[in-house]
Amino acid sequence: MQHQLAYDGSFDGFLTAVFTVYEEKLSPVSIASHEKFQEGLFEEKLIIYTNEAKANRVWKRLKTFHNFSTQVYWSFLSETDGNELVLLKAIEYVLATGNAGDYGHKMILQIAQLTKMVGREKHRMEAFVRFKLTSDQIYFAQIEPDFDVLPLISSHFKNRYADQKWLIYDLKRSYGLYYDLKGVEMIKIEFSDNQSESAIFAQEEAIFDILWRDYFKSTTISSRINMKLHIRHIPKRYWKYLNEKSPR
Repeated sequence: MQHQLAYDGSFDGFLTAVFTVYEEKLSPVSIASHEKFQEGLFEEKLIIYTNEAKANRVWKRLKTFHNFSTQVYWSFLSETDGNELVLLKAIEYVLATGNAGDYGHKMILQIAQLTKMVGREKHRMEAFVRFKLTSDQIYFAQIEPDFDVLPLISSHFKNRYADQKWLIYDLKRSYGLYYDLKGVEMIKIEFSDNQSESAIFAQEEAIFDILWRDYFKSTTISSRINMKLHIRHIPKRYWKYLNEKSPR
């Protein structure tokens, strides 16, 4: 009997699904989060309940292949449709052969390519995040990355801004990272539709925005602008969160 596995969308949930495949000797035709699950006519649906102990056992085994375990996690964060089954097939191959670097294997190559894309987005977020000081003296930034890279940029900002409170919020996925000078935690916020920026941010932020835009404009040499190259390095989808790109 072939099965469709439905899990809660978390990485631990996915690892629990992998454990279940081995434990019950299943031949899944799909693994998908509850949100993306589409039930087939001739397959049996199996709901996977996240089990931390089972997830940890799978992760401990994958960690023996260091680079591969990183690729599995980063590729998972790409949120690509159907990627869970690709990851499962790659995991099965690596555990059976011990060859985690076989890029001739279609699934190994695919997750390596996804890992590269997620890594590129991670570096962009580390470069393009712009903080604004709130009236609560918390530095706040909004992002909408293509992939779920918040878990990957946590250490970067914790080390770089260790002496101030900050919050980076992913509007696309409705959760954020909050650093309170002691540690980083994941949080969710309900934003009010009628709440103005002036009520949220400190008064001096408007002045800092103007000064930064003026500095950026004064240091730009118009005759040397290569817009095609500029957009390649800073795609337009990021511009709305960059101070120097926002209208005066």
